[in-house]
Order: sequence, then structure tokens, then C-alpha cells
Amino acid sequence: MRDLTVMARGGILLTAWAHDAGVPPGRLRRVLRAEGWQPLCRGAWAVPGRDVDWKTKATAIQLLSPRLVCSHRTAAAVLRIELLAGEPDMGTLEFVHPCHSGARLGVRVHRAPLAEPDHVVRRGLRVTTPARTVADLMRRARCREEAVVPADSALARRVIRGVRREALVRPEALADELRARRPGAPAARKWLSLADPAAGSPAETVARLHMHDAGLHPESQPVLRTPSGRTVRPDFYFRKAGLVIEIEGYAFHGTRHAHERDVRRYNALSGCPGVRRILRFTATEVFRRPAAVIASIRSALADLDGPTGRG
Repeated sequence: MRDLTVMARGGILLTAWAHDAGVPPGRLRRVLRAEGWQPLCRGAWAVPGRDVDWKTKATAIQLLSPRLVCSHRTAAAVLRIELLAGEPDMGTLEFVHPCHSGARLGVRVHRAPLAEPDHVVRRGLRVTTPARTVADLMRRARCREEAVVPADSALARRVIRGVRREALVRPEALADELRARRPGAPAARKWLSLADPAAGSPAETVARLHMHDAGLHPESQPVLRTPSGRTVRPDFYFRKAGLVIEIEGYAFHGTRHAHERDVRRYNALSGCPGVRRILRFTATEVFRRPAAVIASIRSALADLDGPTGRG
């Protein structure tokens, strides 16, 4: 029998390819199990020893059913759009097609209109465009934060898992996508008005929304200058009070270099004219203890006798 790895493409083997090459189904199953091939879904296997993740399975799904287009959370992962939750896993892949069912493949397929301009090829996968992806996520969001986080991410330049990317979509393109009369569109249009391209992370987005609810409206990512002329952008700034708010991500102090960079940033912010106090919160505090975060900000503003608004 021919070496099965020779038939694989990109580390993935479809049983249909082996059958077409003359390998009997019964013998193929025995060899696959004996050699340690990894099942991805019905009709697709990954080569032995390969690290299998959601992207591997999504590739296999599209090899089996080329009409399916990655959408929603799966498209967001491909496009490097951050979500309130993490990346999809092997069991939560999402696709879109006007009439296709994903039951046989064990994935979720959203039945929705899908025109040719609605999808592109990114990282070897067919995915909905950034505007369509964010609009789909916002329409199906269960809460405001779940809708605004991907909007902020797609509207902004970001470094995602070490990869720097430009902004993926413009506000007007998102507004156009949300004009269609589809379930969830009215709430999504309202939430879009809360998006801010200046946000630097999901934690910053959530912190801003909680401050908005509390009637606190700092500037996002304003340009401050040190006495030496160095430019620094704090996450949030209550200018009249001189209060800076910094939100530290999950990777905070992950390495010595990151720690040193953070110390330099803190010292630079402390030296900016007008800055009187800096409050720092972790992403965990923002997500799990928002009331305590808001209380700390209010207390600092009261101590500084500053207003709660801009300017």
C-alpha cells in the first residue's frame, strides 16, 4: 500500500483521497489507527505527531466541504480580532452558508445570506470579511461587552499574539453591514456607537464601558509628553484631575524585558506635566471586580478634587 503521508496535503488526509488511490476502506481504517493518525472529523485525519488545533480542523472541514466559510468566532480567530472570550476550540468551530448543514461534520453552520464579496481568503482559510465578521458577532452578542470588544479590536491597530496588524475595518463599513434588517441589528447599531478605535485591549474596552456606566468619561490613549519630549499614551486620562488609569494585560511582567519596559513607561508617565496620580488595574480586576475598580477611581478623583468628565 502507498505511504499515506504522501497522499496528505498540509498534514491532512481525507479518506476519500485514499479510497480514490485504491486503498480499501477496511484496510485504511486499520492502518490509520495502527500508525497513530489523529481523527479530525468524519472523513479527515491529521498526520501522526502533528499538533492539532482549531485551525487544523477548520482546514479539514473546508477540504471536505469547500462551500463552507469560516464565520463568527472562528473567522475572528483567523483575522486576529479579539473577543471577550478566548479563541475557539476544536468543538466550537463556526461556519456560514445559505443552506448547508454542518451536522455530518460536527460543526455549527449559520444559515445566512452569503454573497461573493462577503468572504476572503486569509491564512489559507475562506473567512467572512472583517466587516461581516464583526457585524455577525455584534448581532449575536448576548451583552454589550461581547459586542463592543470585537468592534474595538477590528477598528484598531493591534499586536495579537506577537503579530502586529493594521486596523481591519472602518466605522462606516461596520455601520453599512449593520443597516440590513436582521435579528440583533438594532441592538448592534446602538452598541456600535460605544466603540472606540483608541482601545488597546479587551480589558481596556470593558474598563471604558464600566466607567461610561458610572458617568466617568476620561480621554482614551491621549498623547502626553515628558519634559524631554518623549511621547507617552496612557490608557485613560482624566486631564483636569491629572489622573492616569492603566490597565495591565494578562501578559503583564511576563519577562524581564517586559518588566523593565513597564517600569520605564511608569516613570515616563509620572514625569509628564499635569499627571498627579497613576492607578493601575489588572485585567482580572476589570473583568471580575469592576465595582471595586470604579470605587478606586472615584476615590482618587475625589482626593484630587477633579471632575468626572473630559477636559
